[in-house]
Amino acid sequence: MVGDLDIGSFSNDPPWIVDPATMPWRKTVDAVRWVTQRDLPELVRPRRLPPGTRVIRVTAHLGAAIGRWAVGARRRGGAESRADLSRRIRIAAERLGPTYIKLAQIISSGEGLFPEELVSEFKKCRDQVPPEPFSSVRKVIEEDLGRPLSDVFAWIDREPLAAASIAQVHAARLVTGEEVVVKVQRPSVARLVHADLAVMAWLAPFLVGRIPIAALANPPALVELFAETISEELDFRLEAQNMLDIARSFAQLGQRGYVIPRPHPELVTPRVLVMERLDGFAFHDVAGMKDAGVDTEAVVRTGMIGFMEGAMIHGIFHGDLHGGNLFVLADGRVALLDFGITGRLDEFKRHAFLRMLVGASMNDVRAQVEAFRDLGALPPDVDIEAMIRDLGLDGPPLDPTQLTQEQMMAEIQKAVKGLLEYGARMPKELMLFVKNMMFLDGAIATLAPDLDLFAEIASISMYFAETHGERIAAELGMSPDDWNMDLSGVKASFGVDPSQTTSLTYRDLQKRRETIRHRWREGEARRRHKRMRRHSD
Repeated sequence: MVGDLDIGSFSNDPPWIVDPATMPWRKTVDAVRWVTQRDLPELVRPRRLPPGTRVIRVTAHLGAAIGRWAVGARRRGGAESRADLSRRIRIAAERLGPTYIKLAQIISSGEGLFPEELVSEFKKCRDQVPPEPFSSVRKVIEEDLGRPLSDVFAWIDREPLAAASIAQVHAARLVTGEEVVVKVQRPSVARLVHADLAVMAWLAPFLVGRIPIAALANPPALVELFAETISEELDFRLEAQNMLDIARSFAQLGQRGYVIPRPHPELVTPRVLVMERLDGFAFHDVAGMKDAGVDTEAVVRTGMIGFMEGAMIHGIFHGDLHGGNLFVLADGRVALLDFGITGRLDEFKRHAFLRMLVGASMNDVRAQVEAFRDLGALPPDVDIEAMIRDLGLDGPPLDPTQLTQEQMMAEIQKAVKGLLEYGARMPKELMLFVKNMMFLDGAIATLAPDLDLFAEIASISMYFAETHGERIAAELGMSPDDWNMDLSGVKASFGVDPSQTTSLTYRDLQKRRETIRHRWREGEARRRHKRMRRHSD
């Protein structure tokens, strides 16, 4: 490989060569990461008394939102009630600033993890973060780099390319001529995040079971998850190291379908990150990609394999895949951006993750539940056999398209009640993995709606068996011959009869989902009608 391509999946035309040993900002990365992890328990420690004055503003906005919902749409129930509450909380989050907007943005990419109405409403937070004035941007850059802006940049755009809750990004050109982007943290955001986490930890226990959108989320556990996720975003040296680590993982795997921008060798500080500028097609620009001859199905395949391969083999993956964090280059490779949220698995959890995916490919329910336990989703002493029996995990799958809304709700409530009784929770790495899978699910709808899902899953499973089968089998203490693929469990998860269904495109899946939504709406309409009749009587 030429230059630095042997140590990272970077672009072919480097503005500079990455040599990790000569990057001065890397010297403190391990210490910063350790301190960040050490301080987490104190940030989310339950408090008996309200923490500071920030709690007054937070409770005022959230209390008003929930109060107006409680005396209004709550009485109507169903989707209308959830949508009204979601809208009011979204408005409150925007008024409360960066921490709450960031939480909303994370939830907004969690289709399947959070109620549909909440996800839909919170997506509006992605594009509604006002940028900091350029005077504030200049001040942060000059303070962190220790020199005037003009000593570093020949030109910097005063208008940001994008403005997010924690930082914003500006196009620029270095005095040495390289085209770059500059990520600049919002002033005082770290202090505000720490204050808000203390408020969230105090408020969360009061929300348990009190509002419908929190029923499945477990607010205290969600706060812990959020604290883990956002804390590492507050120091851009960690993000730059994440870029190098993921780029190295892809290079070692021979996975060149992804391109990672190079962080600058010197211009990285806790609040400023200068990196290589890459350009390409926005992820939703399917027409532009196809006009340029890009194979959009191959883009999806690259996304799936690269994401899963990094997690399974090296225990590291980009933790926040969404349309704003990636684009497609003219040659069909995927450029990944924004590495503030990164999933990292130690060897114990990586082996558990391997067992989870291998167990799923073999329809081994026990192996999957044991893997969930070892990932931290279940208590270490959980009775696996009793849990499988009580939750009916070894029974025949239910077809949601054949259930009424009442029956479906009863099944969901039963499953949630059972999981909570067994102490289930959502650890950070698993939440990030599921969230990314939900994004890739939507990517198929956008880029490859006619892809045969079962054939693709079989193809990806075969790739892992052929490419990494011996290593995975050795790490899990099994023979390669014991890895026998059984897609019946995967098919059942889509709600189809494994013995009768041989193929399923995303268009077919969407039809099934629309059938489920239609039944849901019918059930809620019936309940509203009953309530109206009771009131009229």
